[in-house]
Amino acid sequence: MFISTSGALGKFIEMPTPVIIWWRSFLAFVILLLFCKLRKIRLTISSRKDLWTFILSAVFMGAHWITYFYSLKFSNVAIGMLSLYTFPVMTALLEPFFTKVKLDPTHIFLGFMVLVGIYILAPEMTLNSSHAQGVLLGLLSALCYSLRILILKQHVAHYNGTMLMMYQLLILTFILAPFLYFMDTSGIQTQFPYVIILALFTTALGHSMFVHSLKYFTSSTATIMTSALPVYGIVIAYIFLNEIPNKNVLVGGLLIISTVIIEGVRSQKKKKKI
Repeated sequence: MFISTSGALGKFIEMPTPVIIWWRSFLAFVILLLFCKLRKIRLTISSRKDLWTFILSAVFMGAHWITYFYSLKFSNVAIGMLSLYTFPVMTALLEPFFTKVKLDPTHIFLGFMVLVGIYILAPEMTLNSSHAQGVLLGLLSALCYSLRILILKQHVAHYNGTMLMMYQLLILTFILAPFLYFMDTSGIQTQFPYVIILALFTTALGHSMFVHSLKYFTSSTATIMTSALPVYGIVIAYIFLNEIPNKNVLVGGLLIISTVIIEGVRSQKKKKKI
């Protein structure tokens, strides 16, 4: 529920997107640094190779956040979140390029189902349509998120999850700092309470709770549970922004979420057999 607030907040906060992400990264970094110090979490990076992995994953995380927020601005919370939620199937399709896992033909079918869902979301697939632009940016955000997950899983999965997130936020804070000099930052005076919520609840608390939940559930079970994210996000947007999803969004969204649940159940059954 905390993570799903990103949709409504990203749509509501009235500042340039890179500026929002900078404040989100900086404030969440401070919060997680204090948490790591209190819990005495080891903050040492073992090698220069791991450092470069941290940097690359931070770049993809920043690209994921920025394109996601632009997707919300161009369309609405429902379309932005549902487009982003194609990332589990994207991850399954991309995994053979990062590991020795063979491509499962079922993933191709699930990918096709996702494409149908995306088409239903935005039937006017022209660049002049703001909804289509929102869908495309949401898909790009999902791709960046998938690449970040695969890079982290492949190279630095042995690090503490909170420590990983903290360093990525620190790196992203430095990367986005130049935007503060040539973009309007005056909005922070009125938008600061909402940015605090975005940094504390959505980013620091939400993502940390999710990482810690992986200790109690398999990754496939966690993926199934996160199917509630777009639903929570759409409900929150309805309550606070009065955004009502139309029939196309509901049908396309149901198709996308169904593919995620199917993949999650299949992954769980495979692990049980092994």
